[in-house]
Parts: sequence; C-alpha cells; structure tokens
Amino acid sequence: MSVSETPLSGTIVSDHVVPARAPWSAVVRCGDMLRLIDLEGQQAIDFLCFNAADPSERYHAPNTIKVPCNIYLSKGSILRSVEANPMMTIVEDTCGRHDTIFGCCSFAVDRVRYGTANDECCQRNFERELDRHGLGPEHVVPNVNFFMSVPVSEDGTAQITDSRSKPGDYVTLRADMDVLCVLSNCPQELNPASGSNGPTPIRATVFRPD
Repeated sequence: MSVSETPLSGTIVSDHVVPARAPWSAVVRCGDMLRLIDLEGQQAIDFLCFNAADPSERYHAPNTIKVPCNIYLSKGSILRSVEANPMMTIVEDTCGRHDTIFGCCSFAVDRVRYGTANDECCQRNFERELDRHGLGPEHVVPNVNFFMSVPVSEDGTAQITDSRSKPGDYVTLRADMDVLCVLSNCPQELNPASGSNGPTPIRATVFRPD
C-alpha cells in the first residue's frame, strides 16, 4: 500500500526524479523546503549538506546525535553542523528511524565486507556531485541515510536490515541556513539498503512555502 502524500503548499523551485544509482544536488535557501520521496519503497538515500556560503561548515553526525541523545532521525530532528548550528530540520516524516551511523557505501568497504563491489557506490556519487561545486573527496563525511534501517542491539551489534519505508514515504526538511544539499540514490545491491528489488528512483522537490 502506498503512502498518501501531503500536498505541497508553496512555490516549486525545482522538481526532479533522481534515477536509480544516481547523484543529485541543489542549493536550498534558508526557509525553503526539500522533500525526498521514496517512490517505490525501501530505497536508501545517502544525504549530506553544507553551508552554501562556507562549505567548511558541513553536516556533522556526532553533533546531530549528541544534542538529542538519539542515533535515529525523525520528525523534529535537527541536522547540525560541525559548529553545532542547525542546518536543516525534519518537519514531515512518514517513515522515521533514519540512520546516522553507517555512512555511505564505497568500492573499498564493499570488497572488505563482501569480497566484491557494485558497479557504482555512494562514495563515487558524492565525489562526482561535489566536484560540480568545486569540492573534493575530503568533503565526503559520515552522512545521513534516509529510509535505511540500521537497528542496534544491546551488545552494540548493528546491521542493515530491510527498510520499513513504503512506496510514497517521504521526509520534508526545512533549510535553517542556505545549504548545498548533495545526495546519492544508493546503488547498493549487496545488502538490503535498496530493498529486495534493487535500486529504484526517488524524487527530490525543493519548494518555497506560502
């Protein structure tokens, strides 16, 4: 069963269907919204954001976790920068429990874990997209994984399991500063990050509220 999407209220700035395995980026101005829609369900979206005026201020996973003392993101969660400033706030979320700890897939780590690699990886997607904005591989830091399920047991064991996201699930983030948003529509096929049917398209819509 698909999720009923709340209609957008405002002016569309950009609206793109991001193909399976592909990257995407956009500058989202302070106060504008970014909605990420999992069109077919169980598709991980690897996500980073940077201060558009000063990319050295970027998303920082530990600060995002430490302030609320929670490793999962959901409605009301704030993505914080290396300076602990609010960068984006999740204002709508139909899925919840988005991952902050497992980072992105890469050819190197997949070969270590699985003895092989996919044709594409989020690390390379990030590098390609960041290059378009004059940023290098050093800017690929531990990222948010929207719609990816990473339960953690009492003994600290963590693993990627089947996502809970359904077709049409979405998150809407408000920009709390001008941010450069960069994502990789995860190409992973060696674990459940992209569901049993493999990578699928997503939709990224930037809009300005009324």
